[in-house]
Amino acid sequence: MSNAVPTSPALQALSDAGVSIWLDDLSRKRIESGDLAEAVAHGHVVGVTTNPSIFQAAIGSGEGYEDQLADLAVRGVTVDEAVRMMTTADVRAAADVLRPVYDATGGRDGRVSIEVDPRLAHETEATIAEAKQLAWLVDRPNVMIKIPATTAGLPAITEVIGLGISVNVTLIFSLERYRAVMDAYLKGLELAHERGHDLSAIHSVASFFVSRVDSEIDKRLDRVGTDAAKELKGRAALANARLAYEAYEEVFASARAGVLAAAGAHKQRPLWASTGVKDPAYKDTLYVDELVAPDTVNTMPEATLKAAADHGRITGDTVTGGYEQARADLKAVDALGISYDEVVQLLEDEGVAKFDAAWNDLLGTVATRLQGLQALQGKGVESK
Repeated sequence: MSNAVPTSPALQALSDAGVSIWLDDLSRKRIESGDLAEAVAHGHVVGVTTNPSIFQAAIGSGEGYEDQLADLAVRGVTVDEAVRMMTTADVRAAADVLRPVYDATGGRDGRVSIEVDPRLAHETEATIAEAKQLAWLVDRPNVMIKIPATTAGLPAITEVIGLGISVNVTLIFSLERYRAVMDAYLKGLELAHERGHDLSAIHSVASFFVSRVDSEIDKRLDRVGTDAAKELKGRAALANARLAYEAYEEVFASARAGVLAAAGAHKQRPLWASTGVKDPAYKDTLYVDELVAPDTVNTMPEATLKAAADHGRITGDTVTGGYEQARADLKAVDALGISYDEVVQLLEDEGVAKFDAAWNDLLGTVATRLQGLQALQGKGVESK
C-alpha cells in the first residue's frame, strides 16, 4: 500500500522498549484501502487516535463518504447526527481492524479513540452523556472515549471510568493538571469497584501534549534573545514530558494505586501526543527518540511514523534518567521571565478552541453537502 509503514528495526526497537505505537490519523479511505490493516500487520501500529481536526480533514475531503452522505440526505437527518454517524462508523470499522491486537494484548492495545463533541469541553454533565452515547454507538470493547482535561472534564472522567468505560484523557499540558487527571482516574476506578464493575476491563491513557509546549516557549525564548535563551530552545517540551512520567511513576507506586491493582485495575499509561515537530530545525523524530520509556504510548501522525520507521534512533529509555536536568531546564525558562503556568493555560485554551473550530468547519462542510444532495434528490422526485 502506498501509505503503509514498512517493517522497521527502529519501530521494533521502540516496541521492545515498552512504547506502544498508535497512529494519530483515520479516514475511510485508509480503512477501505487496507492501509490501516497493513500498518497494523507490518508497521508496528497497535492503536489509533482521532480528534476533530482529523475528522475534519477526512470527511471534508469527501472521499469514501459519498454513499453514506447520500443515504443521510435521503433520511433528512440533522448535520450533527450525520457527522456522528460518519465518525462512529469509521471508528467502529477501525476497531474491528484492531480487534486482534486488543485480544492478543488483553485490552492494553488495539484501541481506537473518539472524542466527545469539543463544544462540550466546559460542560461536565453533557460530556458524561456524550461519552455514554459514543460508547453505545461504536459498540466495540476496544473503543476509548476521549475527554479533555479541562476543569469541567475532570469529574466527567471520574464518572465515565466509574461506569466501566475506557477513557483517553486529552489536551493535558501542565504537570499540575496531569496529577489531577490521575486522581480523577483513580477516583473513577474506586467508583467502578463500588458499583461492581470488572476493573480489569477498564483501560485509560493520559494524552500529554508535547510539541506545542516547545512552539510557545521557543517563541518566547526568541523574544528574550539572549544566548542563554537560545540554548534552552527545544528543551522545555521534553522536560515537561519527562517530569510527567516521574509523576506517573510516583502516583502508580502509591498505596492507593496498589489497592486498586490488587482488585485488577490497570495503570493509566502516559500517552505522548502532538509528537510531530513544529520547528523544521529540529529532527523530525525528536519527540519519538527522546521520549522512550516503559508503559507509554506514542501516537504519531503519519509523517512522524514514517520518519521514525526510516531513521528513528532508539537507544533505550531516554526518560527516567533525565528528571534533574528536566527540572533545571524548566527552572531556567522560568528564570528568564517565561511563566510556565501562563503558557500551559494558554495552550489548553488554544487546544480547545482549535478542536472547536475544526468541528464547526466539519459541520459546515457536511451541511453544504447534505443540502446539495437534498436539492438534487428533490429535483429527481419532481421530474418523475
